[in-house]
Amino acid sequence: MPRYSAQQNFRHDQVPRLGVLVTNLGTPDAATAPALRRYLGEFLADPRVVEVPRLLWRLILHGVILRIRPARSARAYARVWTDEGSPLLVISRKQEAGIRERLEQRLPGAVAREVPK
Repeated sequence: MPRYSAQQNFRHDQVPRLGVLVTNLGTPDAATAPALRRYLGEFLADPRVVEVPRLLWRLILHGVILRIRPARSARAYARVWTDEGSPLLVISRKQEAGIRERLEQRLPGAVAREVPK
């Protein structure tokens, strides 16, 4: 069991801080084939997403997937896209704002600063 270690320079008048990490795996910039090609290229090239030997995967990704999938995916995204943009991004930003607002109500001044996007 780890041993408790007191915080250095602790003061009882310090405002407690709290952080909540809100994240998603990304979304394309638009519901178009070029935007989907960029998004899928970045997303599917991440070795944490697809665990296939890199050389083999790059051949599959660039030789097949990025030639066929972007147009198909763009049509699917176009059906759910909103005037505000990607539903995933819009909903994530609303969730972030709601979490921030509720935490500020319960712990005024304790909410961690927003990390730049």
